[in-house]
Amino acid sequence: MRIDYARWTLVLLLAVGAQGVEADEAKERAALAAAEQWLAAVDDGQYAATWKEAASYFRSAVSRDSWEQSMEAVRKPLGKRVSRTVKSAAYTTALPGAPDGEYVVIHFDTVFEHKAAAVETVTPMLDKDGKWRVSGYFIQ
Repeated sequence: MRIDYARWTLVLLLAVGAQGVEADEAKERAALAAAEQWLAAVDDGQYAATWKEAASYFRSAVSRDSWEQSMEAVRKPLGKRVSRTVKSAAYTTALPGAPDGEYVVIHFDTVFEHKAAAVETVTPMLDKDGKWRVSGYFIQ
């Protein structure tokens, strides 16, 4: 029996690649669930709670008072969330200006009461406790 090593290697690489894609998609789903739960608290104006539930990296970079003040100044004037849909989600292990780790960068198309078209970028990371927690939030 003759083994075609080139074909076998290709099949093995495709199988390993597919497993990697499935693993990344599972991480994206878990991070998305964490982001949506966190955003619900932001939508309710629970800014202190969102700081407390954010990633340890986030909390070490931004004080709770600064976070609450910035949310009062930037997010609150937008009014109630009317709709929010996922535009994209991408798993990565490196982001500019952040320590290496596991991140999912999520972009949402969002409509607010006082802003018809916004893009929210939420970046959960796999925190030290093994939970996905938000490490960054930005509205355009």
